[in-house]
Amino acid sequence: MDANEKILLLVKEKGPVLPVQLSKEIDDNILMTSARLSELSSKKQIKISYVKIGGSPLYYFPGQEHMLQNFSENLHEKEKKAYEMLKQNKILRDSSQEPVIRVALREIKDFAVPLQVSYEHKNEIFWKWYLFDSKDAQSLIKEILSKKEDIKKPELPPKKAIPIQEKIEEQKKQPEQKPQEYKKPEIMQHDRPTEKLKEEIKKEPVKKTIKTDKNAFLNKIHNFLDKNKIKITEKYEVKKNSEMDFIVELETSIGNIKYFCKSKNKKKINDADLSTASIQAQSKNLPLLFLTNGILTKKASTMLNNEFKNIKFKAI
Repeated sequence: MDANEKILLLVKEKGPVLPVQLSKEIDDNILMTSARLSELSSKKQIKISYVKIGGSPLYYFPGQEHMLQNFSENLHEKEKKAYEMLKQNKILRDSSQEPVIRVALREIKDFAVPLQVSYEHKNEIFWKWYLFDSKDAQSLIKEILSKKEDIKKPELPPKKAIPIQEKIEEQKKQPEQKPQEYKKPEIMQHDRPTEKLKEEIKKEPVKKTIKTDKNAFLNKIHNFLDKNKIKITEKYEVKKNSEMDFIVELETSIGNIKYFCKSKNKKKINDADLSTASIQAQSKNLPLLFLTNGILTKKASTMLNNEFKNIKFKAI
């Protein structure tokens, strides 16, 4: 049995393990053991955790994911809070969480699975507990989206009941009113002649409809990329004339760097737009370049400065 086979057997028996534990078992140095583990993970024979113990990830077999919960104590304070919330609720709506929890959910990748949900012509991010069934998750998300806040109507004070008999008697006591004399209404005639009115009507400005070039935004994007010597390698149309995704390459002194580029034709870019694009970039293991002709909302601007520092945002 060679060293790689021994490692596979040990990982299968012991569950999530550290390289240092395996190096002792196979009687090899830590560097060689780590190299072997990296090779096995690249072949998808074993998996690597995002959570780290003393700076080192855990290696485990497919099907041992539930055992990662044994290492949740190694999460940071805010990450642990997000972990407990997600474990208890199974589904969390990203937009309903505090900023620190939203950041933490993006860090606990072993336990939090991002789901993009299209609802009422917009995209929202929900987080699923990693062991929660996908079908049950769909049902729970639908339930969350269907809930509406109960708006309490102010209670009106009860109307005071008026006895009918008394009202009739009061009406009888009232003296008869004499009919008012009919006065012919006075019709005021304007001194201004009708010719002057016609002239003023003619002088009213006629609003002209300005036709906009639907491709203007995409032309701006291409011009920006060309000007900055950014090469497009892949291109995806999300929404015609308003949203495009690219995989681009930027030349640097240390070589070409790939980016996931989100271009959005929108007046105001909100935090959900940034979050959705960030998740897409993470799924491709690429940094994010966000291009738009709009401006950031106050909340999105705060998130960009505090939570999404790795996003390259450019208004063109």
